[in-house]
Amino acid sequence: MAVRAYVLIQTEVGKSTSVAAKVADLPGVIASDDVAGPYDVIVRLEAESVDDLAKIVVSKMQLIEGITRTLTCPVVNL
Repeated sequence: MAVRAYVLIQTEVGKSTSVAAKVADLPGVIASDDVAGPYDVIVRLEAESVDDLAKIVVSKMQLIEGITRTLTCPVVNL
């Protein structure tokens, strides 16, 4: 069963649109949307395991120019 998460992203001023577009091209990204509020982009992400999900965030997503901070929120099924 796949692991899903929402990744909340803060960006440099004026970079949210380009960040959302670049993030949308990453493997496992289901949706990448510009939003208003304390975060600039919200991403829905899916991977085969928690480790795979973390690898996407740390070794791919966080390297995108303009991203200043991420917060990963795994989806839980209670």
